[in-house]
Amino acid sequence: MNASRSPSPGRITARTKLIDAAHDLVRRQGYAATTVDQICAAAGVTKGAFFHHFPSKEDLGVAAAAQWTARAAPLFELPPYTRLEDPLERLLGHIDMRMAMIDGPAEGFTCFVGTMAQETFASNEALREASSESIAAYCEALAVDVQAAIDRHGIRDNITAESVAWHVQTVLQGAFVIAKASGDPEKARESVRHLRRYIEAIFNISS
Repeated sequence: MNASRSPSPGRITARTKLIDAAHDLVRRQGYAATTVDQICAAAGVTKGAFFHHFPSKEDLGVAAAAQWTARAAPLFELPPYTRLEDPLERLLGHIDMRMAMIDGPAEGFTCFVGTMAQETFASNEALREASSESIAAYCEALAVDVQAAIDRHGIRDNITAESVAWHVQTVLQGAFVIAKASGDPEKARESVRHLRRYIEAIFNISS
């Protein structure tokens, strides 16, 4: 799952600053390459403050994954497309929004938990599980509109809402990798355009 960084209202706590810094640095340079010292410097807090809130970098990673999930929730609540009456139009609006978000440096639009999962899936069970829970939460939220669209419009081949939601997430995560590898966000956007065409096809929407 990916989400824009958004400061909390009012006074930003040291804990929030550390999580913000982890989100930025891990997306830019990876989990292993990101040190506690770098996180503290980026957050503008002391190491003492770091260890007051987090016993280890792993604990920060787990907390940052949970906060990534919380910050993604507005994607399903605030954009104008969420107020559309037709759930299929809401689903397509979500995909269009995700495509529009793919712009600028890769660390600005790629996924914190996706990046962390790719790097730690075989080496750190706590981080793998935290990443998995965050990605699953996105899919569960998206599946609500997918199921509503199926109920209203029908769908080809007895495809399930859950599988469509996971496919959307799979395409997005793959698109982020391609954008990083190629240095070209347009390649990622084109993958999301194909994703939109796929959604239209399984719901039998004529071009």
